[in-house]
Amino acid sequence: MKVFEKLVFPNGSDIPNRIAKAAMEENMADINHAPSEELMRLYQAWADGGVGLIITGNVMVDRRAMTGPGGVVLEDEQHLDTFKRWAQIGRSKGAQVWLQINHPGRQMQSNLGQDTWAPSAVALDLGKMSDRFNTPIEMNHDMIQEVIDRFANTARLGEKAGFTGVEIHAAHGYLLSQFLSPLSNKRQDQWGGSLENRARILIEIVKAVRAVVSETFTVAVKLNSADFQRGGFSAEDAQQVVQMLNELAVDLVELSGGSYEAPAMQGQARDGRTLAREAYFLEFAQEIRKVAKMPVMVTGGIRRKQVAEQVIESGVDMVGIATALAIEPNLPNQWQQGQNTAPELQPIHWKNKTLASLANMATVKFQLRKLSLGKHPNPKVSPLWALFLQQATMARRTRLYKNRMRHYA
Repeated sequence: MKVFEKLVFPNGSDIPNRIAKAAMEENMADINHAPSEELMRLYQAWADGGVGLIITGNVMVDRRAMTGPGGVVLEDEQHLDTFKRWAQIGRSKGAQVWLQINHPGRQMQSNLGQDTWAPSAVALDLGKMSDRFNTPIEMNHDMIQEVIDRFANTARLGEKAGFTGVEIHAAHGYLLSQFLSPLSNKRQDQWGGSLENRARILIEIVKAVRAVVSETFTVAVKLNSADFQRGGFSAEDAQQVVQMLNELAVDLVELSGGSYEAPAMQGQARDGRTLAREAYFLEFAQEIRKVAKMPVMVTGGIRRKQVAEQVIESGVDMVGIATALAIEPNLPNQWQQGQNTAPELQPIHWKNKTLASLANMATVKFQLRKLSLGKHPNPKVSPLWALFLQQATMARRTRLYKNRMRHYA
């Protein structure tokens, strides 16, 4: 297998190459939580850049449950025409475009002013920053069923808007990941306890989505290879969940890892010069590939063509690239033309790991903002400056969000 070979999914649809623009959170919705003009420009850059697959940043299934202010929400048909434009832009050069659909659970900041839902009333542990998040309400059966229905509804609307698939986000410590982890799921009913019970909400969501979309509509799942927390969701758990998904019509599993409490998805824990660091979750993906009946994608730190090639040659079906495509959206085209472009940000070595994680995300969002305005990214931006700008933007967007939600109350 080669990076620029076609990949055919179990549902019969295909993509022109093995490179995916992995999801990054943009926080660029308009006042109605629909895609903004800036977001359209950003996705045009990626469509033009030559990726085979574009996975959007978080699209929320409930406007009351946001990973951050300025997030895109698709829960009704009110702004479906805007979503249709977004899908058309993403597909304009032949890529498939999937909505990454998500619910934050307890990973929703308290200043957004909404009730926080989670499998159990277990608060996030972020040290001195823990007070930014509420202790969540333990979800009852009706709340769980509502979330299942909302995921299916968003997927149905996504297909109606012209997207070619959805990726159900069950990683990075968001709601479905919270159900999967015994650290955040302390339930003793059918939704907790054994791994089969903890995975039940994910399985039910996949079934509900499949019931309302066409056979050729692609359904993928983003899964943690591990939580990277002692006693949490393990690599062995991930293998078993993939075996459960084998029995359903799932077209791809994307492997990442970590959460707000342990942000391994940023790949900061290994030597930047090694393959293991750059393809951060590769070893997990190779193990899961042994049991998965569907294609497997690995995401985490990939920025060099030779690394992408090694990942594909190892038997993994796709490479997901995020940060490198925020710096150079034309990367796939450059690789195909024989250029060995390898975009990267300056490493952040702050002692406060949580703050360093926030600064890393802020520097990525700084690049996305530049691209959305039709400007060139600046990978050498000061992380402190990027963090300051991001915090200011988020404060303004939080005020707008709270005002908007009063309108819906």
